[in-house]
Amino acid sequence: MTTAALDPRSGRRCHNALNSLHATHYFAPELGAELGALGVTSPRAVNFAVRAAALGPVGAGAVTATFYNYKYELVARHVPAVWETAAPGQVLAARTRAVDASLRRLLGEETVTCPEMAEAAELALRAAEACSRGGRPLYAAHADLPVPDEPHLAYWHATTLLREHRGDGHLAALIAADLDGLEAVVTHTATGRGMTPKWVFGTRGWSQEDWDAATGRLRERGLLDQYGELTEAGRALREEIEHRTDVLDRAPYEHLGAPGVARLTDLARAFAGAALAAGAYPADLVGKG
Repeated sequence: MTTAALDPRSGRRCHNALNSLHATHYFAPELGAELGALGVTSPRAVNFAVRAAALGPVGAGAVTATFYNYKYELVARHVPAVWETAAPGQVLAARTRAVDASLRRLLGEETVTCPEMAEAAELALRAAEACSRGGRPLYAAHADLPVPDEPHLAYWHATTLLREHRGDGHLAALIAADLDGLEAVVTHTATGRGMTPKWVFGTRGWSQEDWDAATGRLRERGLLDQYGELTEAGRALREEIEHRTDVLDRAPYEHLGAPGVARLTDLARAFAGAALAAGAYPADLVGKG
């Protein structure tokens, strides 16, 4: 139960710290090795498989809809064919093994087994108790998975739930703002906090031509200037999107309460910082490019 007033942005800050560690596995060599052992060798197929596996053997349409900012043609190149190579259950087990190995490598055995990790898992799982399934397909699918026994894997599972819960709500905010998948990426990159165009092209399937066309549409709406920077209206729209996402994602953090959110944020930042220091992410991943 909430015992103190919750700052409107504290949930966002907590999520960002949680997601920073969660997302490391997408760049971990252990993930490619585990999926490669199942016969899934394309990095794009690995990405689609591990995140969508909780949904079952879905097709390209469902993956494109729930992931939102990937080009359909890229998704269709790998889905549903990937399920003929590895069933969703096999993928989920391989993902867990990869997360276990990568967290042990990035954080070290002492951190993985420390009391603070168990505390963080307990707090994050408590927050996730207040997440809602309605209209949140990726969250709902992952919420049906069992909670791992080991604290570091339970913590990672909880970060997955909280990340996908916020992400599903974020898509609703993007749709309400009339931004398609690529336009959402372009405006996020323009904030300086999103992926560089190089990584967008390499992982999302979009081309420079696609990027330029989206940029043109955003300029016509007055959201980008001639240099591709956000205008005042563009900055206001991005902030409104984040605010709307905060509102849609407030339940788990209100349930945890201000002291719990503050403690979880501190723990999450420490774990994420250690992973970042260990080289968890490519140096050129984030920025305007």
